[in-house]
Amino acid sequence: MQVRDAMTKQVLVVGPEHTIRQVARQMADRRVGSAVVHDPDAEGFGIMTERDILYAIGRGLDPDGERAANHLTWDVVYATPEWTLEDAAAAMVRGGFRHLVVMDRGDVLGVISVRDILRVWTRQRTPAATVS
Repeated sequence: MQVRDAMTKQVLVVGPEHTIRQVARQMADRRVGSAVVHDPDAEGFGIMTERDILYAIGRGLDPDGERAANHLTWDVVYATPEWTLEDAAAAMVRGGFRHLVVMDRGDVLGVISVRDILRVWTRQRTPAATVS
């Protein structure tokens, strides 16, 4: 199975000037664990995850004053829609992260997470439940 079959296509995109609280609120509202950060003045995209927010809050930083730009990863590993789920999982293990931005020809197509991969693998390996 390929990344395109498991990725989340509804991508939360925020700007680098959003506060940590604004990003956290939008992530919670959409029930996602990451946001793609787009800075029109920079090349490429960044990613902010729930872990980034947790680390900032845990260090006692003000979620209403801290900007996303200071707490995200700009050195993003991108997946392509043609990658296999095994390729995506291996990249996550190598990099020590749980989300990959899915790109094709410079466009963000989606995000794939460990949860997305596990959901597919679990469905493939679990027999259909029988109704009693």
